[in-house]
Amino acid sequence: MLKISLFDFFNSSLNPFFLFGGFSMENQSIYKRMTYSERKVADVLKRLGIRWSFEQPVFVWDENDRPRVWTPDFFLLHFGIYVEVCGSHSFDYRYRQKILTRNGYSVIFLHVYKESSRWKHHLVKYLRFFSNYRNKKLTELLCSKRDDT
Repeated sequence: MLKISLFDFFNSSLNPFFLFGGFSMENQSIYKRMTYSERKVADVLKRLGIRWSFEQPVFVWDENDRPRVWTPDFFLLHFGIYVEVCGSHSFDYRYRQKILTRNGYSVIFLHVYKESSRWKHHLVKYLRFFSNYRNKKLTELLCSKRDDT
């Protein structure tokens, strides 16, 4: 019988919710569930060396303060940023963006289906934006704490 701690389970490939981009694309179990656009994003993340998990659940409060669990398409592990691959003209992604932002999640929305030549640039641009923003906030926090001592 295999014994494994909960921490090890949730941080390993044994957990069916997680797949890290460094693993082989041969793992069909996760890629069969992805849309064509999600597979394109997964391939780009892999080529960039960005580790990710697929459809990691997040807890949010909606506009009526009701609890919800959503699953953005990708969570970029080293960045702490989510990526939502938009795949429909009819779905209101602005609502999803508003709720996720209100709940403190950093999310990049990629419209792969309608921005075929620009979505990769958009991804890198917003990775830089969120990283710079967090670095600035961290610097401000550390400087204010240093002034307090």
